[in-house]
Amino acid sequence: MTIKKILVANRGEIALRIMRTAREMGIQTVAIYSEVDRNALHVRYADEAVCVGPPPSTESYLRADVIIDVCRKLQVDAIHPGYGFLSENANFARQVREAGLIFIGPSPESIEVMGSKLAAKAAVADYNIPMVPGTPSAITDRTEAKAISAKIGYPILIKASAGGGGKGMRVVEQEADFDEQMDRAVSEAQSAFGDGSVFIEKYVTSPRHVEIQVLGDQHGNIIHLFERECSVQRRHQKVVEEAPSAILTPEIREAMGRAAVDVARACGYYGAGTVEFIVNDNLDFYFLEMNTRLQVEHPVTEQITGVDLVKQMIYIAEGKPLTIKQDDLQIKGHAVEVRVYAEDPANNFLPDVGTLDTYVRPQGNGVRVDDGFEQGMAIPIYYDPMIAKLITYGDSREEAIQKMIRAIDEYQISGVQTTLPFCRFVMEHEAFRSGQFDTGFVSRYFTPDKLTPTPDTQERELAAVLSAWLLETAKPKPNGSTAITTRQSKWKANRL
Repeated sequence: MTIKKILVANRGEIALRIMRTAREMGIQTVAIYSEVDRNALHVRYADEAVCVGPPPSTESYLRADVIIDVCRKLQVDAIHPGYGFLSENANFARQVREAGLIFIGPSPESIEVMGSKLAAKAAVADYNIPMVPGTPSAITDRTEAKAISAKIGYPILIKASAGGGGKGMRVVEQEADFDEQMDRAVSEAQSAFGDGSVFIEKYVTSPRHVEIQVLGDQHGNIIHLFERECSVQRRHQKVVEEAPSAILTPEIREAMGRAAVDVARACGYYGAGTVEFIVNDNLDFYFLEMNTRLQVEHPVTEQITGVDLVKQMIYIAEGKPLTIKQDDLQIKGHAVEVRVYAEDPANNFLPDVGTLDTYVRPQGNGVRVDDGFEQGMAIPIYYDPMIAKLITYGDSREEAIQKMIRAIDEYQISGVQTTLPFCRFVMEHEAFRSGQFDTGFVSRYFTPDKLTPTPDTQERELAAVLSAWLLETAKPKPNGSTAITTRQSKWKANRL
């Protein structure tokens, strides 16, 4: 079937990114939006746009019934979920299929299998894929669990079977801490995912997070598009990504690619997906999980392969066979991505909200900005505080990093705190430059005093401080004294 109209069940930069490819393909687009997103860029860009509810995502972007009803009314052929929200919701994918619509993503069955880390491990068991030693099923007997932990050796990791993002995950250094950390992991998993099931894995020290991009069609053809290095993280969530990894040898890259394809084959996967691995300091790799959607960091893969992943997803959803063979693909150059969040890295990356008083994107050869904001727009408190993804591309890793430093310096944002100074710190740090880093980069190397604001940032901050001081001193004080105030995150204030 040829898709003529797509509803993008998302918002912000990813909605825009999908719509741009759809427009290039001559496909009409429908945007959905909450009341707070009425003037968002993705709403203005789409051919049609429909409000689906109030600002909270549970009343708008997560309303599957409303979204499907919009599709019926506007004669939509297919839904692209982007990432987040309903993208890995098997029930939603099933509802879309039952409504006679095309879900631009994998089957509900594949989403269900890979949505549970334990089910995923069981599914790939016959493919001889390396996995971290641990329990094959959810923990029910603590005495047995402690015996297993002692056998595989501390430290161990207690992990939630459902979900991710670091929730329901606890490192246990010794048996004396087991019960306390177990209780915390179960409670957090139940609260975050409605499922308190947890399992045990050996904790890999100095781990690196390396993932493989895969594409599969509905005819059984599956390929991989090499790896992405995602080890620079805060709160177990990625901040800096690059492709290819600086440490993989051609032999390990090929082995990881084969393993990723086998993981996809184990669940009959089609569409774009990502198989995540943990890599230790000896370059041994272990299967972690599979994300059954487009990843935030997909642009770096597009840069080094020249493949438009969204276009391929649409072709696959139409039932077309892959026209790309594994031997057709090769790595060309290097790409780096940083996530620009409205967060204050000097205040434990606490989210910040406000209005983008200044917002000027960097430009130039090898610079790509995926965003959903413009100057004068406000950062809503209701959603993830990511403003943009900044991607640079060069012939070499060194060139891509130098372009990133230049692009960060050119990126002008005021009105909110952002992660740009932190990202510049990463780009200049010797551990990152040398490629000798792991997921402990932030805790090991970063403290707020190491941030070096760019000259433009310093000037803007000085002007803001001066303006605030003049306004404050002009106010009459009740007792004639000078008031002293402390800055509180606007994000936190708005959520209280």
